Amino acid sequence: MGHMHINNLDAGYSDVNIIEDMNVDIPSGQITTIIGGNGCGKSTLLKTIARILPAKGGAITLDGKNISKYPTRELAKRMAILPQSPEGAPGLTVGELVSYGRFPHQTGFGKLSKKDHEVIDWSLEMTGVLAYKYDGIDNLSGGQRQRVWIAMALAQETETILLDEPTTYLDMAHQLEVLELLERLNREEGRTIVMVLHDINQAARFADNIIALKDGKVVKSGNAHFVIQAETLREVFNIEADVVPEPRTGKPICFTYNLSRGENTIEKNNTDDSVGSARRA
Repeated sequence: MGHMHINNLDAGYSDVNIIEDMNVDIPSGQITTIIGGNGCGKSTLLKTIARILPAKGGAITLDGKNISKYPTRELAKRMAILPQSPEGAPGLTVGELVSYGRFPHQTGFGKLSKKDHEVIDWSLEMTGVLAYKYDGIDNLSGGQRQRVWIAMALAQETETILLDEPTTYLDMAHQLEVLELLERLNREEGRTIVMVLHDINQAARFADNIIALKDGKVVKSGNAHFVIQAETLREVFNIEADVVPEPRTGKPICFTYNLSRGENTIEKNNTDDSVGSARRA
């Protein structure tokens, strides 16, 4: 479960449409990454799927039902979202933050049940931060904090987890930690993962399905071999890229690239430098 269909979607802010007449599927039980340049609509799409932004037109269905028809608490049991650069209240412990993920399942005065505590500990263990349960969030490294936020989303017990640039501000090792964790949650727990990524090669390596956007429209959607091609990267990012198989996984990677419009300028500058050097000699 967790299959999403986006049909003739219009979305944006106030009177400005960022996404217009978008049609794309997000398959259940897979990792989908959304890629594209700044301002192309990646975060807008994710926020509209999560119902943080209301759709201006069209529809998003989850398992055949329009998300606008789900009661808020029911939708929160089906879908969790981790926004870009999330922040918690100062002084919270790791366990306290993760407990917020249990809110959709609580009744009465919101007291945590035995089941809630079990799920919280399981989420902390799954994300490798159980040892920090009673530590303050502020005392953790960036990578540890991101894993705690993912634990909170996991404690929500949803079939779908949405993440907006979950590797932002993390170094390479911590980026891999987070992405490998999400891959494990997908492979072992069957969670549908939908995330926005800036790194093309990470998107290709970890995704089963990639949606490439430009100017609020889908340029290409499918597996990495179908999407990560030189012509797609030229259209989406305005770069001239060499795409080759990655030795370990066989997935396509962007090996090297130049700006499409800048190649002639770069060549001219190199020629000018050579002429200048020859004259000085």
